[in-house]
Amino acid sequence: MVRRSAFFLLLLLAGCSVGEEQEGALASGALCDGIAEAQMIWVEGGSFVMGEDPLYREEGPPRTVSVDGFWIAQTEVTNAQFAQFVSATGYVTAAERGPPQIEGAPSEMLLPGSATFRVPTQDNRSWWAWTVGAQWRRPNGPASSIEGRDNDPVVQVSYDDALAYASWARMSLPSEEQWEYAARAGAGSLPEPIDASGKPQANYYQGVFPAKDVGDDGYTSRAPVGCFEPNAFGLYDMIGNVWEWTTSSAGRADAPGPVPTPVNVIKGGSFLCAANYCARYRPAARQFQERDLGTDHIGFRLVDTRRPPPSTSSPSN
Repeated sequence: MVRRSAFFLLLLLAGCSVGEEQEGALASGALCDGIAEAQMIWVEGGSFVMGEDPLYREEGPPRTVSVDGFWIAQTEVTNAQFAQFVSATGYVTAAERGPPQIEGAPSEMLLPGSATFRVPTQDNRSWWAWTVGAQWRRPNGPASSIEGRDNDPVVQVSYDDALAYASWARMSLPSEEQWEYAARAGAGSLPEPIDASGKPQANYYQGVFPAKDVGDDGYTSRAPVGCFEPNAFGLYDMIGNVWEWTTSSAGRADAPGPVPTPVNVIKGGSFLCAANYCARYRPAARQFQERDLGTDHIGFRLVDTRRPPPSTSSPSN
């Protein structure tokens, strides 16, 4: 059976790659080892206005949503954590298997690989390519590696890959409502992530996308988890760095045009979100992603709704 996917058809039109884009460089002066042992944070339940101040049509309409309390990981799942899962289970990710069969696909797209970002050129103006050999251990293709990057967020994981890890960890992925509530951390609609002096407070794209990321935030690719200040709930990288899978499927009536299926919502934006193009480094932002396709800027974090809340009893006097 031939599966037609909007994203894969875009890759077909754009051309393919066998690993032409190298690992994104660390911008000059950025020094951060990240967080190796992240904690689970308890988030009290409550209500909030989801989709508040929508910038894009699919983010609205604003509506009041209530969520029960839950535990959520301080950081995205890292390369080291995912490696432990693979070592324990022998799991093979979607990118390491044969890709979906698409009518008219070039020969490269019949080989295992995944989608990677590339800087456009005059000969090829696309910023996405199918890169043979791209997978979680080599997120930008065969020439890349996660060696020395244990605390980087794992990427090139499909939705099912993330679900498999969550099941192994006896946790789950967050719903879109849980994720946005945690990202807001009690605040209203959040502005661009900069401090009073204009310095970026998250890993996103500074410059004119897709030509040049000047790296004012210290990074021109993925950053180790926890290198920016946490939000009011103590959670890191809820904005920028890598998009994060949620369990919420796309398909609301207000979605922009036909939504391919099966598709889920990803949240938070990534190091590729720029003011001049994407601007989805906001809690309300959402994007639709095919469940069977990972990229070099999509990861995930876990929630735990089965673990009881922390004790609220006061110490005896």
